[in-house]
Amino acid sequence: MQQQQNEVISLENHYLIECFDKFGKLKWVEEIHNLITNVGLDDVLTNYLKGSAYTAAFYVGLTDGTPTAAAADTMSSHAGWTEVTAYSESVRETLALGSVSSQSVDNSASKASFSINADTTTIGGAFIVTNSTKSGSTGVLYGVGAFTGGDKSADSGDTLNVTVTCTAASA
Repeated sequence: MQQQQNEVISLENHYLIECFDKFGKLKWVEEIHNLITNVGLDDVLTNYLKGSAYTAAFYVGLTDGTPTAAAADTMSSHAGWTEVTAYSESVRETLALGSVSSQSVDNSASKASFSINADTTTIGGAFIVTNSTKSGSTGVLYGVGAFTGGDKSADSGDTLNVTVTCTAASA
């Protein structure tokens, strides 16, 4: 009799967010792990296992204070958080991932950078989506996460650099 062996694959996203003031001095650092939404997981299965000519384009966005992420969140329905748009860039920042190595890939060579343009802005987390439109409600919401250390404040002239590391592991 053959023994059945199950393989479990886990996907994880880790964000490193650094806030620099207008003089380039580091103000704060926050790290988060995010929830991958149900639509994000479906997108992985649809486009990797079923897809034939899939080209990914992902973007990084920021959430407001004290976001509550839920597996059922989508870009058109996410009651636990709102998007922060108090930055000078006209669209969400492109997630430009490097080469995959050891089941991990990141954007450390091309961090998502946001130029804050409001007097005081509360940042509570970040998300990944397939639509670049600032405040857009379409596209696949891949994942969203909240700061573990609580909300952070950013001021006009500050720059937020976001490094995203995506990892797949089998158990």
